[in-house]
Amino acid sequence: MLTRAAFIALVLATSACASTAGDAGFDDVRGDVRGRIGKHVVWNAGNAQDAEAAKAVDELLAKPLTADAAVQVALLENRLLQAKYAELGVAQAELVQAGLLSNPVFDAALRFPAGGGKPEIDASVVTDFLKILFLPLRVRVARAEVEAAKLAVTGDVLDLAGETRAAYLELQADVQLVEMWQQIVQSTAASYEAAKALRAAGNTRDMDLDRERALHDRSLLQLADAQVAATGARERLNVLMGLWGERTSWTLSPRLPAIPKETVELADLESRAVAASLDLARARREIEATAFGLGVADASRLFSDAATAGATAEREEGEWSVGPTVSLPIPLFDQGQGRVAEAQARLRGRLAGYYALAVQVRATARASAQAFLSARSKAIFYRDEVLPLATRLVNEAQRQYNAMQIGVFELLQEKERQIHAGRRLIEAQRDYWLTRADLQQLFDGRLPRKAPKRSSQSSEESGTGSRGDHP
Repeated sequence: MLTRAAFIALVLATSACASTAGDAGFDDVRGDVRGRIGKHVVWNAGNAQDAEAAKAVDELLAKPLTADAAVQVALLENRLLQAKYAELGVAQAELVQAGLLSNPVFDAALRFPAGGGKPEIDASVVTDFLKILFLPLRVRVARAEVEAAKLAVTGDVLDLAGETRAAYLELQADVQLVEMWQQIVQSTAASYEAAKALRAAGNTRDMDLDRERALHDRSLLQLADAQVAATGARERLNVLMGLWGERTSWTLSPRLPAIPKETVELADLESRAVAASLDLARARREIEATAFGLGVADASRLFSDAATAGATAEREEGEWSVGPTVSLPIPLFDQGQGRVAEAQARLRGRLAGYYALAVQVRATARASAQAFLSARSKAIFYRDEVLPLATRLVNEAQRQYNAMQIGVFELLQEKERQIHAGRRLIEAQRDYWLTRADLQQLFDGRLPRKAPKRSSQSSEESGTGSRGDHP
């Protein structure tokens, strides 16, 4: 039976658990996010802080949008992320519930003697005392689950940040492709007009004119496709940032950043990824909660039904008698074997899942590093070798064409190859920045989400070269 001091201490501990329900651990999530990616998050509650966040978003959107600004806007405005914060409240409520004592049960009976006389009264007050005994274990389970929920929500924040950054880079690449195709359309239009003038003067063939027109028509189609892709990419980014109405009129830099000379530090890659992993940290908390749950199941295995203790009072023939009452189940059949075995199996499953996740984190780190190095080399190769070579070949072909040493077909081939090289350079730059963002996501503590990449068009599909491309 609890002493008076122990009972007071238990009530105070329960009150402390209940008092934290308002915050629900969001401050911990906010601090973790700021420490990992340097961004601010707000749980909208209809107060002055919400107005400040909205003002900050408007200020960010008033200037040309950067990748960092897009991420910050998404973390403040995305409503699906706001919905995720409610999971913290659910976990915190379960913690509060786990720390509450069971309500006592009052039972009373009134009996009238058949032969007359004063009625007899039975009354009792009982409570499930096993819940009191196991309350500390149950609170530890719920507290571990709250910590796991915090890590899960922090992971959702980082997922949105990474997805937004990738969408921004995709949009920049698409906008840059639109700009490239606009320049190509202007160039092919001028060539087509010049070819029409030459044909009118009788200095070229109908076939040469048709080839100039075909190149111009293909460039117009490519421009239309690029504009559609850019519009779709912009709307995807709007969705991630939670924007609509007038707020969607933001602008951005239309060009991807140049490939920097410095590269990402890849020393101790696997250990850094494992140490930072939110997924592994959450798995550890879930293992902890499952282990505590096994302790509860094992400690209460003989008492599958309620075990109560309390006081009973009886009045018989005008006299009251008072005394304690205890009710204990007799564990003849159900001795909790199933509940304990289930808890043990859950714990084994959690442990196996943890090691499997650690293997995945390490493998993802190695694969991401290789993809980054490959994308960097490819982008530099296109920038320093492929595009300059294609440009030199076009210039030489133009010189030979002007000297009537080659025909228009050969000149157009070189122009198409130059177009192909320019498009591939933009795609290679995009892939470089996307793989770099994946690496940063890993170092921030989250496995990068691999969105399906749009396949690059073949030279035949894009109308860029019918005999292959120069390396």
